[in-house]
Amino acid sequence: MNELVWIFVSALLINNFVLAYFLGLCPFLGVSGRLETSFRLGLATTFVLIVTALCAWFLNTYILIHAPYLRLISFIVVIASTVQFIEMAIKKLSPALFKALGIFLPLITTNCAILGLAIFATNRGYNLVEGLIFALGAGAGFTLAMVLMAGLREETELSDVPALMQGTALNLIIAGILSMAFMGFAGLFSST
Repeated sequence: MNELVWIFVSALLINNFVLAYFLGLCPFLGVSGRLETSFRLGLATTFVLIVTALCAWFLNTYILIHAPYLRLISFIVVIASTVQFIEMAIKKLSPALFKALGIFLPLITTNCAILGLAIFATNRGYNLVEGLIFALGAGAGFTLAMVLMAGLREETELSDVPALMQGTALNLIIAGILSMAFMGFAGLFSST
């Protein structure tokens, strides 16, 4: 049980995919303008991460035993299929969210954080439960990073920011400071 908590906390805070590994920066910078949109995209990404972890474990354990060279293409097919399913579900259930997410919803397919999760989980030899906990922690970390960035971006819109710093420059500075803050978690935990 202690190992599962460590995997979750590590993926959530210490090795946050966005703020420590710099994976998934496209939606992080592109969709994090509003809290509601960021949170929902984070949930959609978390769902894709969990399904990807499940499928990656299954493929790696039962299908790709004698063909490890097919891992990457198999993971990409699983990710693309899952995202297509989520895109259709969101379009049907919440057309407003579908419109708000725009191009970034199909971009989950090419989100390197999703593919990174599948590769990290299989390379680390996680079993099914460990892989799902890793995916849940990574998804929660992704959502946390998105929501923090969205909150700070909304706050800066209400602040008196010099014209030179507005827009992309300020967003990149905020992202860098968030990244440094999350790197501070690395010293709080030991792996023993």
